Amino acid sequence: MMTFGRFRVSLVNHGFYRLDGGAMFGTVPKNIWSHLIPPDGENCIRLATRSLRIDAGERSFIVDIGSGEKWPDKLRAIYAIQNLLPGETGFDPAAVTDIVLSHLHFDHAGGISRYRPGKPTEVELCFPQARVYLQAENYDTARNPNPRERASYLKENVQVLQQARLVLTHGSEEIYPDIWVHQNNGHTRGQQWLEMKAGHESLVFPADLVPTHHHLPLPYTMGYDMSAEILLREKGSFLSRAVAGRWIVVFCHDPDIPAGRVNIDEKGRYGLGEQVAL
Repeated sequence: MMTFGRFRVSLVNHGFYRLDGGAMFGTVPKNIWSHLIPPDGENCIRLATRSLRIDAGERSFIVDIGSGEKWPDKLRAIYAIQNLLPGETGFDPAAVTDIVLSHLHFDHAGGISRYRPGKPTEVELCFPQARVYLQAENYDTARNPNPRERASYLKENVQVLQQARLVLTHGSEEIYPDIWVHQNNGHTRGQQWLEMKAGHESLVFPADLVPTHHHLPLPYTMGYDMSAEILLREKGSFLSRAVAGRWIVVFCHDPDIPAGRVNIDEKGRYGLGEQVAL
């Protein structure tokens, strides 16, 4: 674990899955993005499901919770879901007191619930005692998804939150001393990214605002983003602050580089300045 201010932080990869490479890079041509992350024979690329762990002493936070185990064989094959066991990740679920969900898409919130033992059609919370922080606007979005996002907002990850110790956030809020969440809406309405502060330094988890370090260039957005125009504004603001503040940025879906600092070159292009080990 890394010490950051008064916190101890580490990263947990719950496992890997795959998505269409063209969808992950939007309008970027394949003959460019395929040199960054080579696709498989079905044009899909391997992605991580990474969380940020924050040890605050009496409280233990985890930011996002992976895809979970509730997958029929057909979908498990389509997405090539490869879950890692807790022993392989170093992640102790029993220690979690607080869960921050960036949004309720299945690859970020699927691990919030599981099937009841012996009852494969009923779900229960994996962390029934934990507080769960979610933007109110994303909760509304997930309960009434548009046709394009319906396959990402799965009922078994949304309805179960009625049983949770749910804390709805609104915009930018300090949810715990020196731990902030900030709302953005380009990827999906009501996504939130997390910022930890230690004096003048910040460590941030932008979720799908910047899913891999390959998405640092401003035009590299996803076809999954609901509003590219909004996302470009949000991403530009985020990256300019990340460069100025030398923020440590966690890349939740990057299969190879978990975290780093951002730089900007003489032509105004954002990229990875250096890797940071957490």
